[in-house]
Amino acid sequence: MGNQIKTTMLLTVLTLLIVMVGRVIGGQGGMMIALVLAGGMNFFSYFYSDKMVLKMYKAQEVGKNDAPQLWNMVQELSSRAGLPMPKVCIIPEQAPNAFATGRNPEHGVVAVTQGLLDLMGPEEVKGVLAHELGHIKNRDILIGTVAATMAGAIMMLASMARWAAIFGGGRSDEEGGSGIFGLIAMSIIAPMAAMVIQMAVSRSREYLADATAAQITGNPEGLAKALEQLGGASSRTPMNAEPATAHMFITNPLSGRSMANLFSTHPPIEERVARLRGAKPRSTGSAPKNTGGSTNPWDNIRGK
Repeated sequence: MGNQIKTTMLLTVLTLLIVMVGRVIGGQGGMMIALVLAGGMNFFSYFYSDKMVLKMYKAQEVGKNDAPQLWNMVQELSSRAGLPMPKVCIIPEQAPNAFATGRNPEHGVVAVTQGLLDLMGPEEVKGVLAHELGHIKNRDILIGTVAATMAGAIMMLASMARWAAIFGGGRSDEEGGSGIFGLIAMSIIAPMAAMVIQMAVSRSREYLADATAAQITGNPEGLAKALEQLGGASSRTPMNAEPATAHMFITNPLSGRSMANLFSTHPPIEERVARLRGAKPRSTGSAPKNTGGSTNPWDNIRGK
């Protein structure tokens, strides 16, 4: 019930932001149009945002015959977690990462990049898959996916407000709008508000999903090693990801970009690793890089 309340609150806050942008751009008329738009987007976000995110990253669903080892791992871990078997997808991207989506456990999807499968051994991949199943078990995949869709919409509206300000748009105060200064202010405030909401949604749930993964696998070291490898690899190879969806991934896909780090949607990897290992976080720098060779113990990752 907690995440259902959070989802409702998130949709309410983001709806208000959309209505505010509409009012600034078009006065009372713009506000009403934005309200109708927000209602339609809420419906779309609930039922179809997962499909949109999967399409955005060209995720390809695989079955047991396509990627037997990966599929069997997800099936085994899902059974341990007491979850229905989710869809399994591979993203054709070399940057290692993963995310889960879907509006509830019955419609869950686990997606991993090809780069993650190439980088890690079975123990680490199990840790990553269990983390994503943890998001499904904790029922926070809906709130993350909805946040991605609505934050993207707010950023788009903020961009419209910015262009309207540049070309002298916006209604005067007498017409019910806020004029050019209101447009400029909204173009700055709206995307920042969307990012703050994403950060609030994401950070605590990452710790919870890590803890759930350790319970599912009975081996917290697998996920700890995976996070260390992801920390080193993501700094070398940032993913070509949309900022609005960054909070959905197991680690920040925008690592290495200064502004992305400033508004990071994820807690520090070293802190997450330390919690998994039951130790105090190290005060030294970045997570260890993967120094293993290119040999991968996966024999049948594509079912060949």
